[in-house]
Amino acid sequence: MRDFVLHLTHRPGELGRVANVLGRAGINIKSIAAMTFGNQGVVRVIPDNVDTARSALRDANIRFEESELVTVLLENQAGKLADVADKLSNAGLNVQAAYVVGLEGDLVDLAFAVDDVKKAKKLLE
Repeated sequence: MRDFVLHLTHRPGELGRVANVLGRAGINIKSIAAMTFGNQGVVRVIPDNVDTARSALRDANIRFEESELVTVLLENQAGKLADVADKLSNAGLNVQAAYVVGLEGDLVDLAFAVDDVKKAKKLLE
């Protein structure tokens, strides 16, 4: 699983522009996070089709960074996220983003962007 990090200007229509580009390309957004800092915005998107999303963003001249994500399936109960965050922290891993990518019964599927994917995958197996 991969995500795209888009650095946008904080002005009306920017999120819509990205959503329209991906929608016209037939991309379903599995998860999204967006926030602003002053006049800058950051949007992180997990698309259902990485190759098509990459092409659509490039064709639209929307700059992005791309990263591999680490996923983990947890019981959906208090303290489980803290356990994972502590494991990552104790291993010296920095979390750049976290997503909920699925809920099923009493389970939650999380995805993390971290600074060392290989190390995180081994740690969370």
